[in-house]
Amino acid sequence: MHALRERLAAFRERVRARPGYNLAYRIGIGVIGGLVLIAGILMIPYPGPGWLVVFAGLGILATEFHWAGRVNAFAKRHYRRWLRWLARQHPATKLAVMGGTCLIVLVTLWMLGLFGTVGSWFGLRWEWLASPLFGR
Repeated sequence: MHALRERLAAFRERVRARPGYNLAYRIGIGVIGGLVLIAGILMIPYPGPGWLVVFAGLGILATEFHWAGRVNAFAKRHYRRWLRWLARQHPATKLAVMGGTCLIVLVTLWMLGLFGTVGSWFGLRWEWLASPLFGR
């Protein structure tokens, strides 16, 4: 592991020594890290690894941009604070948070047309199943 880290550091120094390559490398890291970050932000309201992907995107960006490391530390600190707060809450509050998450998932699935699609498999052509975005 240590040898790999040294090889990566040597590679980065060779790239840094050539301004054109350095700019292209930083742009590439910015694009990849930005895409991972955006995907994570989109995944936050849903069950699964949304916050993990956000932290991964910020971690990728932090390899080249100092501000991303500060934002990553800030986000992790407040995420842990939120988890500690939620753990101390009454079960009704926890259920309300879970219910809100379920509502977000259901509304998203409805808007993407999943309910209409699955309903059509069973011959159900109910108008309210149709997506307001895609219709029939």
